[in-house]
Amino acid sequence: MADPMIDPADPVLVPIGVPERPLDRRKALVIGIANKDSIAYGCARAFRAFGADLSITYLNEKTKRYTGQLAEALGVEDALYLPCDVREEGQLEAVFEAIGREWGKLHVVLHSIAFAPREDLHGRVVDCSRDGFLMAMDISVHSLMRVARLAEPLMEKEGGSIFTMSYFGGEKVIPHYGIMGPAKAALESAARYLAAELGPKGIRVNIVSPGPLMTRAASGIDRFDELLAKTREKAPTGQLVTAEQVGLATAALACDFASIVTGEILYMDGGYNIMG
Repeated sequence: MADPMIDPADPVLVPIGVPERPLDRRKALVIGIANKDSIAYGCARAFRAFGADLSITYLNEKTKRYTGQLAEALGVEDALYLPCDVREEGQLEAVFEAIGREWGKLHVVLHSIAFAPREDLHGRVVDCSRDGFLMAMDISVHSLMRVARLAEPLMEKEGGSIFTMSYFGGEKVIPHYGIMGPAKAALESAARYLAAELGPKGIRVNIVSPGPLMTRAASGIDRFDELLAKTREKAPTGQLVTAEQVGLATAALACDFASIVTGEILYMDGGYNIMG
């Protein structure tokens, strides 16, 4: 029996059309691919599968050997496969200048870079050196602010979505995560402020927080295998997340049907973060 309170002519009841390639003709920049196992590469693959055109960066000539084939597989044009070491003066700016020349606009940016000197990462937070702290904050946090500032003029006409990668160690103390815990906490706070400031221009900023998975960056964390085992045991799903899963979920959040989501920490860890 039909509900008498529902008007069949109400436009709200018209079936919602979900495009087959929801990022078709959108332009996406991915910063932070190190190799095929990178979370950033999982995201780049998903953006491409959803229809986006891609620009990706590589850190230096050494990593270019690993990412060149990935860029080719993703269909990245040579002019949009760019060096980007945020410590090098002008390199980040040059990336956005190239995008401005080639595309004139930008819809998605993934910021997936973080670093702390090994001696500070493996030591106690209380013993962290001043130089190590400043380097961790500059590369891991301030670079996101720079990315957002450079992306803003390319996104303000059509709107856009900026993602940064965090970890649960920014919220709770995770053994052996060291100074990256405070750095990720600062990153998450910065992203929320960016979301508030850029929201009126239709630019969303969200924090993706995957569970642990074996990447080049993770290999620098002491006793990481123990963290993997603990996460698998504690997560309600009993599984570790994959880069592909993170990529697909992030790509979905970049689409218009997630246009109301901004300033959020989006946990992708099989429910690990909800457990006491």
